[in-house]
Amino acid sequence: MKSHLTYVKVRYAETDQMGVVHHGNYAEYLELARIDWLEELGISYGAMEKDGIMLPVYEMSFKFLHPAHFEDTLKIETRLKELPRVKIAFEYDIYNQHGQLLTTASTVLVFMDSVSKRPVRCPKSLLEKLKD
Repeated sequence: MKSHLTYVKVRYAETDQMGVVHHGNYAEYLELARIDWLEELGISYGAMEKDGIMLPVYEMSFKFLHPAHFEDTLKIETRLKELPRVKIAFEYDIYNQHGQLLTTASTVLVFMDSVSKRPVRCPKSLLEKLKD
């Protein structure tokens, strides 16, 4: 499935006194990577929201193999797990600048109508981009 690389430099505010990235920041890294993945396809998350589609997180999991540190440059590989229907599932591998695998993660998000707050099918425009 479609994959994409996103690079993030770890900021001081994201770390604890030992210079290690706090686990809570990884959810934000995954969000940055997902939005970057969509933009690479030519899909704007903001435009989807204006069209009445929201993507709340349904599931999120992490395996922390090694810590990331202040000033590390993280490479986040984002992969679509399968063609989306009502849900869209991603897998992630996060590496440091030395190529060491630090974290593996996955997320599942649900396409939701912003007015009714009910699940809806994946927008056709996104499916068409994925089939190219």
